[in-house]
Amino acid sequence: MIYLLLVIALVAIDQAVKFWTVQNIALGETIFHNPIISLTYLQNDGAAWSMLEGQMWFFYIITIIAIGVLGVMIYKNRQDSKWLTLGLTAVLAGAIGNFIDRLHLKYVIDMFQVEFFNFPIFNIADVCISIGVVCIFIYLFFVAEED
Repeated sequence: MIYLLLVIALVAIDQAVKFWTVQNIALGETIFHNPIISLTYLQNDGAAWSMLEGQMWFFYIITIIAIGVLGVMIYKNRQDSKWLTLGLTAVLAGAIGNFIDRLHLKYVIDMFQVEFFNFPIFNIADVCISIGVVCIFIYLFFVAEED
């Protein structure tokens, strides 16, 4: 139950930040520009670095499969390491957050721009996926070996 609540909270935060972005930043505009991170509103109909632009059918299929697999994995591993279950939960939340955009808008709203090196503009859902993957790696490389 706690993992479901966490997914709901993370998706709600992602969608709230995206809503705020659309309401307060013009498409293509950058605000809070500083040397570390700024906010730039973009609409991305692909993946990172706009790979597979316009291939929504691919993202729909992959995301539906991922949501199903992640849900089953969370349920089956709910009593195991918190690193694994929290990682899976974060990845699931990120997948759902971007899936909502793709279904509703046919693109994903991105807004966070790293200024000190070339990196794709991203959103909270992408952060959830990245943090989730790090947690899963920690589990695989450090915790699973102890079991």
